[in-house]
Amino acid sequence: MKYSVDQWVFDKNPGVRFGIIVGKAIKNSETTEEDSKILETAEQLLRSRIEPGDLKSHKDIEIYRNALLSVGINPNKFMNSVEAMSKRVIKGDLLPRINALVDRCNAIALAEVISLGGHDLRDIDEDLEVRITTDEDTFLPFGETEFEQVKAGELVFTSGKKIQTRQWLWRQSELGKVRLDSTDVFFQLVGFEGEHGEKFDRAMRALENLIIDRFGGNFNTYEVNKNNHSIQF
Repeated sequence: MKYSVDQWVFDKNPGVRFGIIVGKAIKNSETTEEDSKILETAEQLLRSRIEPGDLKSHKDIEIYRNALLSVGINPNKFMNSVEAMSKRVIKGDLLPRINALVDRCNAIALAEVISLGGHDLRDIDEDLEVRITTDEDTFLPFGETEFEQVKAGELVFTSGKKIQTRQWLWRQSELGKVRLDSTDVFFQLVGFEGEHGEKFDRAMRALENLIIDRFGGNFNTYEVNKNNHSIQF
């Protein structure tokens, strides 16, 4: 299977990096007390680092907002996932505990303030792309059973003509949702060169270790960037 990012994305954001980890034979479980505690520690760390009024201007959030603006996405209307999660946490709320794999990935995302999404590969049977939509693309909203039409001209992450994530980093589909019985998962991290790259690299290593140490799986790791627009996995 192929994963690729359209050249236009790099024209707008030359420093963007896409980290791909394909996890296999993962043994997911209900969230344990230890898993929940690790996520709680990440939540507390984020609150200690970012004041509620400073979220939009914080350098780790601002870099995503600017990336969205560069491709014509309003970051207030279509708030990227890591900002939305961070906003909830620094207001004092706990994130919902979903399952061990999702919760531990959220802990990594909060600890490094990194965009990190997981997609169950059993729901994916066509090549994956980050590209602009056409009139033929459809989206299955979270919790729904019927696909909806999406207008042409939107930057999305898609499998064939089925959209996995709308507005680039905004909302994931019901299709590919990571469940208790998910075993093979496509993880996509989005980061940037420069100072942010250190956080991106730490998040990649943390996820690799998590797959092996907590979930008894194995993985292959790839990177897509301005010098390498696609991979085969």
